[in-house]
Formats: sequence, C-alpha cells, structure tokens
Amino acid sequence: MGRRERSRQGDERPRQPVKPGHYRSASYSPLRPWQVRERRFRPTRFGRRGLDPEEVHEFLDRVAGDLAAVYDALGSSRHETTRIKDALRRWQSEQARRTNAGQRW
Repeated sequence: MGRRERSRQGDERPRQPVKPGHYRSASYSPLRPWQVRERRFRPTRFGRRGLDPEEVHEFLDRVAGDLAAVYDALGSSRHETTRIKDALRRWQSEQARRTNAGQRW
C-alpha cells in the first residue's frame, strides 16, 4: 500500500469545496481539528531514536484546540458578516422605497 493510499484511509468526512478566487490544488483539503486529534505516528523501530509519543500527542491536542478556536471564530465572523449584509440590504430597500414614494406624481 502506497503512502497516498494510507493517508486517505479513515478520511470519512467530505472535503470542503474551494471557493472562487482561492487557488488550491484539487487534492488540498483544509486541516480540521479532528484530523489533528486522530493523527497517529508509527512507533520508532527498535534501536532507533524517535520522538516521545506522549509529547507528540500532547502537541497535536494543543494544535487541534487552537484550530477549533480558529474555526469557531471564523464561523462567528461569517455569521456576523451575514447579519450585517442582511441589515444593509433591508436599509437600502427601505431607502429606495422612501425615495420612490417621494417621486410619485
């Protein structure tokens, strides 16, 4: 089994579509907190040096927490942007109605 085949195993969640104006290769998928939390490294072979698995897992949990906070903030920002755009559209429509009402014969 090749490296790419192994990396795709367990990729249960659908990939997010790339938004217009953002260049990314078709194989790019944004890193999600669950991907960081579930990432496991092979243990080092006997007699070889390697990283402390506990330290790696602690770091991955920290990165996943930071990513989760970023995605939460991004979601809140998008929600606020939508709310402001909707309010602006309502205001513009009301202003157009007032202008049109004043121009009637």
